[in-house]
Amino acid sequence: MINRVVLVGRLTKDPVMRKTGSGASVVSFTVACDRRVKTQDQTADFINCVAWNRVAELMAQYLHKGSLVGVEGRIQTRSYDDQSGKRVYVTEVVADSVQFLDSKSASGERAQSAPAYDNGFVQPSAEYTPDSEPANSYSSDFASSDTLDIASDDLPF
Repeated sequence: MINRVVLVGRLTKDPVMRKTGSGASVVSFTVACDRRVKTQDQTADFINCVAWNRVAELMAQYLHKGSLVGVEGRIQTRSYDDQSGKRVYVTEVVADSVQFLDSKSASGERAQSAPAYDNGFVQPSAEYTPDSEPANSYSSDFASSDTLDIASDDLPF
């Protein structure tokens, strides 16, 4: 069974980081995603999301209302009892990774005071910086020759 979600949209408000009792960082945020097919009532869906630890810290530091983000994670449903004793069910996306999709100039126009992350990809296991990836992380075996030698035994038909 698969429970994977990929969202691309804009933040509806500035992310605010909180700390749990055990000291873990958490950010709750909402992503506005445009619909492919526009309806009369609504042209976007507003998806509640949550990010933890290092992802939460970097989101709170670099992202602002209107920032374009890519979110990858899983759907989770939880419940709790509110102050009146009524059971409340919450469905949200737990973000495994968040990609900052705005350019530095676009982010700078929205929030003059905070530095922007240029297309940074944040995962909980490691912090990504654009300089940490090698310039040519793959090699092309086909670039050296114009012809490809295939024997008739290699063909599937």
